[in-house]
Amino acid sequence: MNIAAVFNALLVSVLAAVLWKYFKLQEHAFMVEEELVLTRQSQELSQAQIDYHAALQALVEDGTRMVCTGRMHTDRICRFESLCYSTEAEEFIYFHSNSSVMLPNLGSRRFQPALLDLSSVEDHNTQYFNFVELPAAALKFMPKPVFVPDVALVANRFNPDNLMHVFHDDLLPIYYTMQQFSDLDLEARLFFMEGWSEGVHFDLYKLLSNKQPLLKEQLKTLGRLLCFTKSYVGLSKITTWYQYGFVQPQGPKANILVSGNEIRQFTKFMMQKLNVSMEESSSEEYIVVFSRTINRLILNEAELILALAQEFQMKTITVSLEEHSFSDIVRLISNASMLVSMHGAQLVMSLFLPRGATVVELFPYAINPEHYTPYKTLATLPGMDLQYIAWQNTDREDTVTYPDRPWDQGGIAHLDKAEQERIIKNTEVPRHLCCRNPEWLFRAYQDTKVNILSLIHVIRQTVKSKPGPKKQKWSGSLYPGKVRDAKCQASVQGTSEAKLAVSWQIPWNLKYLKVREVKYEVWIQEQGENTYMPYILSHQNHTFSENIKPFTIYLVWIRCIFNKNLLGPFADVLLCST
Repeated sequence: MNIAAVFNALLVSVLAAVLWKYFKLQEHAFMVEEELVLTRQSQELSQAQIDYHAALQALVEDGTRMVCTGRMHTDRICRFESLCYSTEAEEFIYFHSNSSVMLPNLGSRRFQPALLDLSSVEDHNTQYFNFVELPAAALKFMPKPVFVPDVALVANRFNPDNLMHVFHDDLLPIYYTMQQFSDLDLEARLFFMEGWSEGVHFDLYKLLSNKQPLLKEQLKTLGRLLCFTKSYVGLSKITTWYQYGFVQPQGPKANILVSGNEIRQFTKFMMQKLNVSMEESSSEEYIVVFSRTINRLILNEAELILALAQEFQMKTITVSLEEHSFSDIVRLISNASMLVSMHGAQLVMSLFLPRGATVVELFPYAINPEHYTPYKTLATLPGMDLQYIAWQNTDREDTVTYPDRPWDQGGIAHLDKAEQERIIKNTEVPRHLCCRNPEWLFRAYQDTKVNILSLIHVIRQTVKSKPGPKKQKWSGSLYPGKVRDAKCQASVQGTSEAKLAVSWQIPWNLKYLKVREVKYEVWIQEQGENTYMPYILSHQNHTFSENIKPFTIYLVWIRCIFNKNLLGPFADVLLCST
């Protein structure tokens, strides 16, 4: 054998081994460098430290885990671990592994129509949330994930340029969603996925968390695949009181679950964040007129201000969203005796009014106040303790319309002549659905000369004396508990007559309450029958003889009623034999 050939072969083998080791070390160095970059990207999102290798291993081995509250997509909020988002596909991704959890496991029902609503506006087809599914093994073919270490709340803002929508649809629902889950604290981060830019009121969203909210468009700068270590998706609808007319004409929600007490807890939080003092001002009482500067103007605003000041002998000032900071507006409204404004989104600021103050809403010509009531509904929520007054311009001569403006500013020039004439002649906008009804827009964007005498007369029908904030004790409604120790005893006289004596003890909480009137409701039903006899009683015992038969079994229900309409729960049913 040629020694030189053997030596050359050995040299080649050694060189190949060294090169292979070099390339493996280079590959490992590249992976470490990439891991460090991804870790750095994750930590750019948050000060929280993250072990990138451990997070990636957990994602590959455990996949995504989801547990939701709520039975329907309209009331569902879901908690995820390792929910991911592709900024290229603009899709959320659920990774399956043997350790994944998906509750509820809906199968294809997840698309009928969605897993949940991302917004607090119920069942709106632009606000649905869903995800695509992949096996965790697919991660090896995908961009390396950037992990979001913050606890995240993922939601949609509905219309961030409109102040009513900002408060009603976004801020209040976000605030109380965060109250429901202990780890959604001020260190959680908000992610808004609807695609809007920041908008003019973005600073208000920043008050809800110590961390900068992130928008959908900003996520692309963080990486191609983002994975939220822990996230909540969806918003509670429990604080909303109004529906905007997408399915039926707008109006109060059928089942309002929020009271003024919860609204006022939210405004207290907002005022603290805005550094607005909660203490009542020691200066003179005053009226605030909310001035609109672009459309729906009050044409005789100066005259109105002077008339209000003279009538109520109070200082009267104006505020506007364009000329005052938000903090200054809150500071002024939170100590005002009366707020006067044309119908519009700025009236949602009435939630900052003190208890006992008055809200005066002015409506342009042909707009029926009873058809547009978001601010009336707010002012009259139990616990808001505000007086609400609506005034409508009924004089066609006191209105200025703009038929030649663009359609979205109330113009009607794009309609045929007959339709234009009908709209101009009509004295009331008919009930309609949201959101592009030309007759509504035409009248909503007109300017108004307020009939001062008419307005003062309407205000004086409600405000008899000088208006002003009032210190009021908590005025919530307290309900009775169950009646206790309910008993029944029967007596039979012969074969055709019987009596049923029923007694009970007062509800346990009654001895701690001052209640104006206490009554008891008793239902008696013969076993096997579908009807029952109801009785309203003032005492804790009664002997029933009417329609009571011997040798019969009766079911008896008893409950307490406070002040005629505060109905307590029924006690356990009594089974009584005669």
